Amino acid sequence: MTAHLKKAELHCHIEGAASPKLALDMARKYNVDVSDIIRDGAYVWTEFSDFLICYDKVAELFRTEEDYALLAETYLTELAEAGTIYSEIIVSPDHGNTIGIGADAYISGLAAGIEAAKAKTGIEGRMIITIIRHLGTERAEKTALYAAKRAHPLVTGFNLAGEERMHRVADFARAFDIARDSGLGITIHAGEMAGAFSVRDALDHVRPSRISHGVRAIEDAGLVARIADEGVVLETCPGSNVSLKVFPDFASHPLRKLRDAGCRVTLNSDDPPFFHTSLEQEYEIASHVFGFSDGEINAMTLTAIEGAFVDEATRAKLLAKF
Repeated sequence: MTAHLKKAELHCHIEGAASPKLALDMARKYNVDVSDIIRDGAYVWTEFSDFLICYDKVAELFRTEEDYALLAETYLTELAEAGTIYSEIIVSPDHGNTIGIGADAYISGLAAGIEAAKAKTGIEGRMIITIIRHLGTERAEKTALYAAKRAHPLVTGFNLAGEERMHRVADFARAFDIARDSGLGITIHAGEMAGAFSVRDALDHVRPSRISHGVRAIEDAGLVARIADEGVVLETCPGSNVSLKVFPDFASHPLRKLRDAGCRVTLNSDDPPFFHTSLEQEYEIASHVFGFSDGEINAMTLTAIEGAFVDEATRAKLLAKF
């Protein structure tokens, strides 16, 4: 058991953290039929593009600032109960605009939930604004300009998510430049549904301090060495990778190989209920499936705190807790 271990998470999409139970509560609140995406208390999808459709339908169930406060508070409270001291959630102001409450209300609601969870449990939380790859570059640059305004002090990072097989990383370089120049921490989805080349492109064009996933870098030994040499933090999500068939099983997953090659790896849940996992379960998998010792897992948590997008005073407090 890993219940005694302190935990930290750098990679979770907040709408993807909504449990089927919470989603059903929202569906009843707004009288929405969700029988096509929730059956027998579980989300229904078959492959990545299908998963994105299911994800979007769940996200559409959260419609007010208060809904988003509830979502963030519920998730971070669950994390804290599992021994988590720090969480970064990936958020999409574009979604706030899509549902009609606007980006500011969306961010404010999430911030209220983060602050409520902290007041109850002590967990520290931050937000990473993401641009959506399949929405195109013009939308991405508008979102980057919004992120650069730093609408809330809990917004500390910038990411690119969505359909990894659409557009080139270079197409989003300007959006990342805007975010970086504003002082936001930089991470980017790469090396998940697309191969090692996508990680190399991300390093070349975006220069992130972290890579969201990055596990398919294992296909290129030179790239793995580069990641290790540059100290780039990998936000690895083994349960997600196996669920999405990036790798057929945990025995094939490169987490240990990447760690042994000197890469800075962390444990994350991605979209936990969609992939039948949780951050707590990811720690259990690291221990009982991959065979990492408590000390090795603690090193991953320490890496997450070192790579977190927080001010140095907050990092020192987290390290003291750890």
